[in-house]
Amino acid sequence: MTEIGKLLVLLGGILVVLGLLLLVGGRFHFPFGRLPGDIVYHGRHTTVYFPIITCLVLSLLASLLLYLWGRLSR
Repeated sequence: MTEIGKLLVLLGGILVVLGLLLLVGGRFHFPFGRLPGDIVYHGRHTTVYFPIITCLVLSLLASLLLYLWGRLSR
């Protein structure tokens, strides 16, 4: 049970850091979510949003961080 507790604390810390980054990013107007290549469809009563490029950039950053973490932990 202690392993699950440690995992939950770690995931909670990651969520807090991500939340703080989103708050700071909103104040400094970082372009995530509005990058060229993100698709926005405005219908008559509906708006559909496909953040394709934003997802690719975030995936690349996450892969790079996990790669570096794996290399440094050896």
